[in-house]
Amino acid sequence: MIFGFLPLLHFFLSSFGPQPVATPPPSPKRELRAVWIATVDNIDWPRRGDHNPASQQRHFREILDQHRASGLNAVFVQVRDAADAYYARGTEPWSQWLTGRQGRAPEPFYDPLDFMIDESHARGLEFHAWLNLNRATFKNATSIAPDHVSRQRPDWMLTYDGMKLFNMGLPAVRDYITGVVVNLVRNYDVDGIHFDDYFYPYRVPGQTLRDGPTFRQYGQGFASIDDWRRNNVDLLIKQISDSIRAVKPHVKFGISPFGIWKNRSDRDPDGSETQGNSSYYQLYADTRRWALEGWIDYIAPQVYFNQGHRRVPYQPLVSWWLANCGTRHLYIGQGAYRLGGDDEGWEPSELPEQLRFNRRFNRVGGVIFFSSKSLTNNYGGFQDSLRADLYRLPALVPTMPWKDSIPPRAPRRLSAIPGGQAVELLWQAPEPAPDGETARYYAVYRFEAGQPEELENVTHLLKILRPDETTFTDERVRPGQRYVYVVTAFDRLHNESVPTARVEVGVE
Repeated sequence: MIFGFLPLLHFFLSSFGPQPVATPPPSPKRELRAVWIATVDNIDWPRRGDHNPASQQRHFREILDQHRASGLNAVFVQVRDAADAYYARGTEPWSQWLTGRQGRAPEPFYDPLDFMIDESHARGLEFHAWLNLNRATFKNATSIAPDHVSRQRPDWMLTYDGMKLFNMGLPAVRDYITGVVVNLVRNYDVDGIHFDDYFYPYRVPGQTLRDGPTFRQYGQGFASIDDWRRNNVDLLIKQISDSIRAVKPHVKFGISPFGIWKNRSDRDPDGSETQGNSSYYQLYADTRRWALEGWIDYIAPQVYFNQGHRRVPYQPLVSWWLANCGTRHLYIGQGAYRLGGDDEGWEPSELPEQLRFNRRFNRVGGVIFFSSKSLTNNYGGFQDSLRADLYRLPALVPTMPWKDSIPPRAPRRLSAIPGGQAVELLWQAPEPAPDGETARYYAVYRFEAGQPEELENVTHLLKILRPDETTFTDERVRPGQRYVYVVTAFDRLHNESVPTARVEVGVE
């Protein structure tokens, strides 16, 4: 049952929000710019049939370099497709899409997750580990390792449409899935844990989910099996949320559900102005509750619909989520893959217009694109649009003050040395902040002498630098001009320090 204050919160947000920005900025300073990198069935990485570690690593670096050049600041990489793994320090077998056979380790050996995290962080990209929650085996799976959980614990499985799915009505199953997450968080330097839209399965005509015996065993007190299933998912999400916070409080936890929670057309007054399947009724996932209760740090609904869609138009659905995400971050899952086909209403201008609509609202904290190859293959020229226009200027990841609100200390002893057609800046790392954190990266700002020194205006943000980089050479200066420079430091959760003491320098 939703706590008593939540209906009041929903009424307040629905009545007084979402409020558009009076003049939307051409490029906000804070904006998540992320992409899903799908590994299942080799959608994005590794290439189908490529089981060579050196080639896999080279390809992943190329993907990251492309996305960094397009202005992105985070990647969401699928590391668990079907109770399998793209990492070594876990209990589930290696994925067949990594090595060609489930359970076979990379040869020569490497740990893909360690590698991917290091490469992402080296480029200033957040790394979120994306896990599938409900799937144990795929339909007509041909490679299942002897130690796979579906073989070891067949009593935990439900068979549906030829797949093996976890029976989430079993407390032992919820403990197992939580344990997989906790193990990953404990052993890897991930920035976030991420689940997609798969909870209970999407309905297939002629198929029945046979969890009635489990309902009879554990469903006392529930009016229907539907309510019981929703509670099972709630229990799992809350358990995972609490466990992540207990192990590493800085790790973010978010979910990307199907775009529709409920439809108002189904006589649900709290639903959106849409007509389609809903996560609440079809997938037994009360996704809005998780955001309102604060169990997750962000919600990223998959709004893979165009603005002219007859049953699920883009803008009304985004507006509904703006009023229904509580105090948690709202990111929009963008259907960039739609630009690669002949889908009606998906002209090249569609996705840029969607992003411009999002920027009208401060509460839209950014987007995640599905999927990586849609950008790297430049579907509809969209990657060109990012680089030339929408993401031409940099953006920083939004802060999460409920996780960390203490900024780092400012860098020390900034100095500027003019020389010819350049200015060299030097500074020292700051002392640790009160919470013990040091700088994770720096930002260098430049203003012409006499200009307002507005750090929120990203046109003045020259460069974002790694923590080991405490020098920067500004080569874009004009003779006869005087400049003012400041540098700030950021911690892991992107809190920004006050600036250094300003330095002013003239260029001859």
